[in-house]
Amino acid sequence: MTVTAASPALLHGVGDRALSWLDDHREHFRLTPEDFRSNGAVVERLKPIGELALNMHVLFREGVAGSRQKARAGQLLDFAWRELLDGGNVLARLQHDEPLSPVPLEVYATFHELGHRHPGLEAAVEVCRRTATWNALEMMPNRRLGVLNAERKLGLAPSSDFGEAVARTWLGQLAEPWTVQLHIAYDLTHTVFHLTNWGEAPERIPEDIADYLTRYLPAWTEDWADLEHWDLLGELLVVDACLPRPTLDAELWERYAAAQSDSGAMPIQRGMPQGDPARVFDLVHHPTLVAAFASAMATSRAMSAV
Repeated sequence: MTVTAASPALLHGVGDRALSWLDDHREHFRLTPEDFRSNGAVVERLKPIGELALNMHVLFREGVAGSRQKARAGQLLDFAWRELLDGGNVLARLQHDEPLSPVPLEVYATFHELGHRHPGLEAAVEVCRRTATWNALEMMPNRRLGVLNAERKLGLAPSSDFGEAVARTWLGQLAEPWTVQLHIAYDLTHTVFHLTNWGEAPERIPEDIADYLTRYLPAWTEDWADLEHWDLLGELLVVDACLPRPTLDAELWERYAAAQSDSGAMPIQRGMPQGDPARVFDLVHHPTLVAAFASAMATSRAMSAV
């Protein structure tokens, strides 16, 4: 089957609009005094900050940002590190309170790649990594991959075998493709993200897994597009950009781009929610971050093919 590629202008436009919305709503990423009353609330608020940093890092790495985008992405990263995380002190505090939580390590790893350092946090993490509990903690297999990838980003010796961790994932077992329900689909996409360090090294996908994805990804994306689940569709578009050859036709990207709101936000499913701005942000920041990620990866892929 011949695959028609989407135009670089369409791909780039999705990311440019998403980045503008994220920048315009940056204050909603900020932790509040009420959040700090509970470590659970801190962890929930750290997740979007970590995702913001990851996406800005991808934009820089892929080299597809224009001068305006590059400046905006740099300002967002500086805002995230200095203001949202207080130069890493928020992560160090959580590490002190919950020493065996992998969350501070995973969020910090991206900032570390970008040149930021917090020696106190690094020392505390290294103490925890010497315990048997660090590797014995029970977690989903793709979450274990996330920890191993974070260790790799920091240049640390892996706490367990990466290949064995991949083999324990749903995707690593090449399970029945018709069982890809919502939570399994997200496990699948994140396995690919951790395998490739968020698209940096697609060659790390084992050949049998790449063949499996190439065979079934078109059907999965068509199903989720028909359900208008734009958040998951965006993640699957990233997976496509990580494969040795493209599998998805331009029409799918056109449907995805058409779902984006005029403001640049991407709804999670069907149309944009309405109501309190803070609530709307909580509902759509993730699909909008995914849109920026998918755009950067697909634009880079398209430019490389020219």
